[in-house]
Amino acid sequence: QVQLVESGGGLVQAGGSLRLSCAASGSIFSINTMGWYRQAPGKQRELVATISSGGRTNYADSVKGRFTISRDSAKISVYLQMNTLKPEDTAVYYCNTHGPISGDYWGQGTQVTVSS
Repeated sequence: QVQLVESGGGLVQAGGSLRLSCAASGSIFSINTMGWYRQAPGKQRELVATISSGGRTNYADSVKGRFTISRDSAKISVYLQMNTLKPEDTAVYYCNTHGPISGDYWGQGTQVTVSS
């Protein structure tokens, strides 16, 4: 089992920045990839960014150049630095971990609201 606790969401004006954090605990040895997904009202959950245990990153086209995902050296926390936020970035953001044996775990979600 992996437990994930997110923090850092909130309300920000367009053009502003926020930093999301996600701390993992439990069976962290099973984690390979960590990432962030988001779900806006009436839409499906979508990938925002992922980072592998080796540091390889992957971003949705809509956030490239604005968001940066990082992972601490102990590999038990993942961060999402979000710059130049747009109203269309408004969503509930979910932390995710994936392991080849353990499968997927999700955090409870944190609300990000960008006002125009």
